[in-house]
Amino acid sequence: MSIKDIRLFGDPLLLTPALDVTDFDRELHQLVADLTETMMDAPGAGLAAPQIGVGLRVFTYHVDGELGHLINPSLDLSSDLQDGPEGCLSFPGMSYDVPRALRVVAKGQDMHGEPVMLEGSEILARCIQHETDHLDGILFVDRMDVEQRKLAMKAIREAEWAGGAAPTVRISPHATFGRST
Repeated sequence: MSIKDIRLFGDPLLLTPALDVTDFDRELHQLVADLTETMMDAPGAGLAAPQIGVGLRVFTYHVDGELGHLINPSLDLSSDLQDGPEGCLSFPGMSYDVPRALRVVAKGQDMHGEPVMLEGSEILARCIQHETDHLDGILFVDRMDVEQRKLAMKAIREAEWAGGAAPTVRISPHATFGRST
């Protein structure tokens, strides 16, 4: 296991949809271990493989004492919504309100290729949705309303970790949330 560098906003890999995992081998086990150690060191509630430079559909989470990982997730979202603060390890020190589904059922696999179903509400649901968005090349700023996004982009431009030209922020293409009016 080793702690990896976390990619920051502006890195093109964060906007690139990740590929499905097809090989459940020693390298995948090492990736899950590296993600877990990096997330715990940060510390964070979740970390997706693209955030450490690996374009595979894998994320880890640590919410309310529950530590785990999910590979190749697909989500079933509740119609009930929550709006609350959300941060991201790729946006150090920033937190903004983001709308999310209140509950989620996530189906995927564990590092051995076995089927997994993960149900969560509130913070765990928020984490699962946030990390799955990373796997789809969607960032939490893509989910913000117009005013929140303006505030976030201003803070990003002023952040000491921000470098180079800021990439274009996109509106989420998904049917739920993320659509500005």
